Amino acid sequence: MNGLGAALAAILPSIGVGLIFWFAIRALVNADRTERQALARMDAAERLAAEQEVQRKNGDS
Repeated sequence: MNGLGAALAAILPSIGVGLIFWFAIRALVNADRTERQALARMDAAERLAAEQEVQRKNGDS
């Protein structure tokens, strides 16, 4: 059992650091995805507003 305890003591820190790294990268990827979605919504809204402005100006002429 002493050998098993030593093996676990040797591998658990690596697993812990790996999990922390995985959670950090996952958070970054999710934040990037959310930011890209927000930017896409903003771009679509700006594009729609610009098209409406052009239509309004063309309708006034």
